[in-house]
Amino acid sequence: MKRIAAYEILGLLGKGGMARVYKVRHAASGRILALKLLMPHEHLQSLLGWETIVEHFNREADVMLAINHPHIVKALDHGSHDGRPFIVMEYYCHNVGEVIGETYRLENPSRPLRPEQAIRYARETLHGLAGLHAAGIIHRDIKPFNLLLDDREAIKITDFGLSKLRGEIFAHPPQLIVGSPYYAAPEQQQDANAVDCRADLYAVAVMLYRMLTGWLPVDDEAQQTAASTRNPELGTRWDRFFSRSLSAEPAERHNSAADMRRDLELLEREWEKVISRYCRGFERAAPATRQRRAQARGKPRNAPRKIRPQEAFQAFSLDRLWRPVEPVTTAFGDPGDGTVVDPVTSLVWQKSGSQDGMTWQQARDYVDSLNRIGFAGITTWRLPTVEELLSILTLPTGKDDYCIPAVFDQSGKWLWSCDRASFNAAWYVSVNLGYVAKQDFTCRFYVRAVSSATP
Repeated sequence: MKRIAAYEILGLLGKGGMARVYKVRHAASGRILALKLLMPHEHLQSLLGWETIVEHFNREADVMLAINHPHIVKALDHGSHDGRPFIVMEYYCHNVGEVIGETYRLENPSRPLRPEQAIRYARETLHGLAGLHAAGIIHRDIKPFNLLLDDREAIKITDFGLSKLRGEIFAHPPQLIVGSPYYAAPEQQQDANAVDCRADLYAVAVMLYRMLTGWLPVDDEAQQTAASTRNPELGTRWDRFFSRSLSAEPAERHNSAADMRRDLELLEREWEKVISRYCRGFERAAPATRQRRAQARGKPRNAPRKIRPQEAFQAFSLDRLWRPVEPVTTAFGDPGDGTVVDPVTSLVWQKSGSQDGMTWQQARDYVDSLNRIGFAGITTWRLPTVEELLSILTLPTGKDDYCIPAVFDQSGKWLWSCDRASFNAAWYVSVNLGYVAKQDFTCRFYVRAVSSATP
């Protein structure tokens, strides 16, 4: 199957018990989109029956087509192919699950985010949920992989396959679980038809806890662990927030997404005050305590390579969360001409890089344009290797990071490398979280060109 209606299939994005999701290109416009085609697992079909599944899928399409919200993925088309209904949606390369490094082994640790980033993701999710709940829709499957991110890192809620309309009763077999382990609220596991908006808020709380700490809120004995225990930078007010939002009793949680968002914004303002106070004391400290010293290391590889995913851990010296095994501290120089100089690696970097995200091919064209105009008097700019990008990461130092002025422009957080992962994918580096990942060439990431310094 190479085509579905007016859409050319470019690859499989994922599959579940109900459907497969393909990356497609619209034949007329050339726009890259996601197409969800109903292809239920035979076990699910035997439990529910084909007619029931089709009815539920078509209702999902109706729900998505009726919604227009900045934090909800837009459905653009709905049709049928060989008797199977499909939904066409906006396509985004990133999702929160990928950003935090969550895997199918949910008990394993993930990458914690800075509080302001985790709070923003949760706040935007709650904004989207407020729109859904006002329309009488309960999502029932909020989790990191169902929260997509656009080029500017704005949240886009997706996957309404398990959503519930106000007053709707879906007669499913008792052995069919609605929702995802750990994220589904206790009452949803008992009676999925009886839940209200507070089930979605519980899932947001689990996700926020994970983003802040790198762990699920329960331990091996299913006991809730205080967030401040796993992340000492969080105060006891965070513990009270999670005690309420993760309560097993819906009546003890927040009453609405707006209510939960207000409490979260109070915690955000408190965090900003903590950082402000800390940095005032930091600036009064002796300069020697505020300097980052360069760490000796060899010059990174500068020639592009094709590195398969199974080779990446060893080739890039990464841990199991795709982060450098040995992060480095640096002492960059800023000559004031739009570049940053690294005396240790003898590399010159663009200080700002591209203003917008671009495809991998556009990234290469962008570097060529820098050489044509001789940006900063240099005509040997190139797309960096993964090792070169890893050389500009800085060793996290807690609150100190908020007080030390950034050398590089911070707008572009996902940077393309010149290294390929396959015939249609390349490696990129998240410079704010310090991990390596791969994506296909059509994704839009930023570019920070590099050049070898002239002796």
